[in-house]
This record gives sequence, structure tokens and C-alpha cells, in this order.
Amino acid sequence: MRVTVLGSSASYAGPGQACSGYLVEHAGARVLMDCGNGVVANLAAVADPTTLDAVFITHEHPDHFLDIYALAALLRYAPQGPLAPLALWLPPGLFERIGYLLSERGRTELAEAFVVHELTAEKTVRFGELTITPRLVDHIDPTFALMAESASGARVCYTSDTAPGPTVLEAARGASLLIAEATLPQAYQDRAAHLTAAQAGDLAREAQAGHLILTHIWPTNDKVAMLREAQAAFGGNVSIAAEFDTYDLEEGDTP
Repeated sequence: MRVTVLGSSASYAGPGQACSGYLVEHAGARVLMDCGNGVVANLAAVADPTTLDAVFITHEHPDHFLDIYALAALLRYAPQGPLAPLALWLPPGLFERIGYLLSERGRTELAEAFVVHELTAEKTVRFGELTITPRLVDHIDPTFALMAESASGARVCYTSDTAPGPTVLEAARGASLLIAEATLPQAYQDRAAHLTAAQAGDLAREAQAGHLILTHIWPTNDKVAMLREAQAAFGGNVSIAAEFDTYDLEEGDTP
């Protein structure tokens, strides 16, 4: 299984960055987890967007879905003509709210670009040898963490946005690769429903994760300090996500 970071920034993108987006590929399946602003351009740099099997949106904050509009235009106005609609999994009611910004024609074309499915906690979606399982976490209601798992047992947990607590711990437990948000500088701990780098490290330690990737980071955050804080809390392998980073999990690659 391969994971490629397409967007790692929180709320707004810094120079050369995009907001939340992660491409998961395994055994011919290709799934996009979140589609924040700038993600489609970065996706096109590493893969043909028309070959996606599905897109999953974790919650309704714009930095996690804004490029759905761009992806819809790409699908509806392909050179060879409108393409078959793409499977889109997202929280209940969000697709309708995404359409509020559009004209009647725009909403029609948006609906033609996607086959819409509502996310249900613990309901696994299968793409050949790759499965995606959503679990509720503590952010806005509802927000879903996503677990991607191969037939051989390699497991990726993407926390999406979340406060610390038992819900995200259950989602992260035993992950080979834990992609954890680390939005808040240490001075802002508990000021919002997000994690600090140290809390992400605590999560990785308690979940017995293999490799911790810090993501969803404000461009102004001190990444050197964040890496140090996460490493001290986790005691294991920690990286900070950057656009176009790739992580390859081999068969049997479990913590």
C-alpha cells in the first residue's frame, strides 16, 4: 500500500502547499482521502485524477473539501466528453450544502459528476484488496477518521481533525502508519478540538502505532519544535508531512 501526501496544511495553504488530501493506492485501487484546496493540482502531478476509484470527505470544513468543485469540472469537461460519475463518500447532508454556492446548472453538473454515498461509522467500503473504514472522532459533528487496510493487514489511520480522547485512540490503535493532525502550537493546547504535536505523539504511543506522520499544520507553526515534542511523547519514528511525500507499506508491515 502506498500513501502520497497531496496537502498537509491546516485552514490555509502556505507557499507550495495545499490543504488536506492523501492518495492511497493498493493492488490497482486508488482512493483519495479529503480534497482540500490545491489537492487536485497536486493529484494530477502524481496520478491521472480520472483513474480514482473513490473520494472520501471526512467533514464539512472547507479545507477538507473545497477542491471537489475543481474535481467535478475535471470530470464533466474531460477532452473525450463527460466521464462516468465518481464514487463520493461524505457525511450526511454535506453534498447538498456543497451545492449551495452553485447555480442551478452548477448543482446539476455537480450531481452528474459523482455517485454520492453517505458515510456511516464502522461501515467498511471495499475496493478490491483495499478497504476503507470510517470511525467517528471528536471535532465537529460528524467528523470521521479513515482507516485504510490491505488484505495483508497493513493499516493506515488518517485521524482527520480531532480532539484527543478514546474515539481517535480506537481508530488509531495498531496502525502501521498514523497520519495524525497536529494543528495547535503547544501554547494553544485545548483551545480548540484539535491536537498538539505532543498530543499526537501521546496518541501514537497509546495506539502502539508504527510510524507517526504529523499533518494539518498551520504554515506559521514551528515544525522543528513540533517534531521534537512529538518524538519526546511517542518515542518512535516521527515525520512531518510535506506535499508529495510517499510512504510504502509492504505485506505484513504492521507495528
